[in-house]
Amino acid sequence: MSEFDVTDMVEAASEGETPVPVVAVVGRPNVGKSSLVNRIIGRREAVVEDVPGVTRDRVAYDAEWQDIPFTLVDTGGWETSVSGLAAMVARQAEYAAQAADVVLFVVDATVGITDAAVTRVLRRARKPVVLAANKVDGRMQEADALELWNLGVGEPYPISALHGRGTGDMLDAVVEAFPEKPEPVIDPVEEEGPPRIALLGRPNVGKSSLLNRVADEERVVVDSVAGTTRDSVDELIELGGQTWKFIDTAGIRRRYRALQGADYYATMRTGQALERAEVAVVLMDVSEPLAEQDIRVVEQVVESGRGLVLAFNKWDTLDEERRYYLEKEIDRQLSRVSWAPRVNVSARTGRHMEKLVPALETSLAGWNQRIPTGQLNNWVKDQVASTPPPARGGKQPKILFATQADARPPHFILFTTGFLEDNYRRFIERRLREDFGFEGSPVHISMRIREKKNTAGTPQNRASKGSSRNDGKARGGRR
Repeated sequence: MSEFDVTDMVEAASEGETPVPVVAVVGRPNVGKSSLVNRIIGRREAVVEDVPGVTRDRVAYDAEWQDIPFTLVDTGGWETSVSGLAAMVARQAEYAAQAADVVLFVVDATVGITDAAVTRVLRRARKPVVLAANKVDGRMQEADALELWNLGVGEPYPISALHGRGTGDMLDAVVEAFPEKPEPVIDPVEEEGPPRIALLGRPNVGKSSLLNRVADEERVVVDSVAGTTRDSVDELIELGGQTWKFIDTAGIRRRYRALQGADYYATMRTGQALERAEVAVVLMDVSEPLAEQDIRVVEQVVESGRGLVLAFNKWDTLDEERRYYLEKEIDRQLSRVSWAPRVNVSARTGRHMEKLVPALETSLAGWNQRIPTGQLNNWVKDQVASTPPPARGGKQPKILFATQADARPPHFILFTTGFLEDNYRRFIERRLREDFGFEGSPVHISMRIREKKNTAGTPQNRASKGSSRNDGKARGGRR
């Protein structure tokens, strides 16, 4: 999945580049927008559940029809005359419609005309509108779709997002409405792109607030209710003279296997976002004691092999007493990741946000770092000479050779004559970090134990054993 901010497309057009058209999928809650998005992109990417209000942020996906590429933007339910969280979700949908080249207006044909207020807003936007009359699963429902002519936004296309019925004609109309026809997709080359940074943490620690702060705009919906974010939202952001792709994610909950519906799939999307990222920023709310969930999120990042930055949010709320106990909690519960860069920030006020980029750069550098094989083996020789491996079963193992098998994250293989105890491997890792850095990245150390040569089955050995037995019988006969 490749995701972009809609405004980036508009900026590209203003700079003279050939932009990929942007299609915003809008409509009232629970009309099937995310189901239609999944149908168009050909995979279950957007979170879908049979209750209103599942999608809340603008989430964009690469799509194409008849080899014509475009960016598809899923939005939350658009309702007028609402307040609170619903109003913020509606505002995100309106932003998407204003920035798009074509608006795909999804209506539930089985309900009838309940979208007049949204239609008035779309008319004022003066954008091409393609009207999708969803949930038309057969000819019996097509008459319901005809009533939607009265909305005054053009021909309603009867479709079924669930079964795919009629979506081809609808997409033909969408492509026809593009202001300029882009070139067909021909064997695109995958590019590395900007560094991908996943924002992780338990629910309601400030991930979306941090993304809005670094983006310097209200990019995602923020609310005090835990679990507001459900889709993983990508945002290209210029920071420190470099472009980064930040991925806001749903909060990782304690027992995700017991979750149901949208919360379950949102947690699954968070795991996928981590797999796509290079560095994870784990946010923790310092106004509360570090929780088991905080530690589990950090462990998940380490196990995934991604770079790690620890961000302690709401730092401006700390008093001296809480700061003292927080340092004790960090020393006790996060000692395993003492190598991770740490930033103390406030997403609300922007305090110390300038320290985030250096921490990200440090983590990326450690994640990509390599040691030449010759230098590594000389270093290992010195370590073994000063602190040899402990004996095991009366025999002391030797390290014959060492190599860095991979980076991203760094992975070292030690070729040995015997098993190295966990304590000794941790000693090697600690000394690697002291001498070479690898700050902000997990380091993996594995062993390859040389197999002992089995000479028991060789012809010469068998002959020797047979000769001994024969000699014994002959001696016995003489006695």
